[in-house]
Amino acid sequence: MDKKERAKERKEKRRQEISLLRTIPYSDHQRWWSSETIAVVTGANRGIGFEIAHQLASHGVTVVLTSRETAVGEEAVKVLQEGGLNVAFHQLDILDPASIQAFCDWIKETYGGLDILINNAGVNFNFGKDNSVEYAEMVIQTNYFGTKNMIKALIPLMRPSPAGARIVSVTSRLGRLNSKRNVSNNSQSRSYFSNAFFHYNIAVTSYQGISNVEVTQQLEDVDKLSEEMIDNTMNTFLEQVKDGTWESGGWPHVHTDYSLSKLAVNAYTRLTARILEERPEGHKIYVNCYCPGWVKTAMTGWAGHVSPEEAADTAVWLALLPDQFVSGKFFAERREINF
Repeated sequence: MDKKERAKERKEKRRQEISLLRTIPYSDHQRWWSSETIAVVTGANRGIGFEIAHQLASHGVTVVLTSRETAVGEEAVKVLQEGGLNVAFHQLDILDPASIQAFCDWIKETYGGLDILINNAGVNFNFGKDNSVEYAEMVIQTNYFGTKNMIKALIPLMRPSPAGARIVSVTSRLGRLNSKRNVSNNSQSRSYFSNAFFHYNIAVTSYQGISNVEVTQQLEDVDKLSEEMIDNTMNTFLEQVKDGTWESGGWPHVHTDYSLSKLAVNAYTRLTARILEERPEGHKIYVNCYCPGWVKTAMTGWAGHVSPEEAADTAVWLALLPDQFVSGKFFAERREINF
């Protein structure tokens, strides 16, 4: 059996393990949540976000499904409600400060706050072997700045509880710092190297992460990491896109704008976890991110090898972990991976 076959075998074994784990119900002493627990899922009118909302609601959590477009969001909620699930809708555009503020006001007035935030909303404009940066501004603004602004806006509304509030951001292995780890960490990582938008027939060995050593070192050092540093990295890239010098900037060579946007979310996850770690018991907020894999959704033309149900699993698992003491980590398939 060659390496490719062994990797495929390990991947399938892990998928079967997770599929089995998903059938095991939480015991009463594990269930820290109830129907009074409020979970917000952004960009949840379809795909991974819709399935995360579905699974959380199926576990008895009250879910607020958000979508930029009202009509499609309301239709998605109707489908879940017809299945007997407790799901509400509110319009939300994570690029619009006024929309974020209106949403926060509504959450506070309607529920008094929230307990779980799933940052799923995001965009990508490259498919297959494409690596255009034509829409780089939109990608960075939505995937990083929009996600960051949601986290900052909703942290003050996260309700105190013995179990702690939870923030989970959907990100990607494409946003990892170390290109060697991205390419050759292990067979399993190579098998799930892609996120929902990355066409797997690109040889993974062609991927290169950030080759700018100074930037890599800055973003790797969590003790010195700052919001300003992450913002500056993204803004430097966007400036180079505008003046046409980005190709020599030492940025990733595959899905450059998307990869960088997810790298920024990964870094901001670590930073936020560090900032929040000193909160007292009863007021804890645990912040993590995860890679769902290459998913069969409209965003991939249904070409992925991971179902939305499988892709949503790790987000739901992280959101509902009993005795949650994990924060500032990166996961895939219910396992911690490195940044």
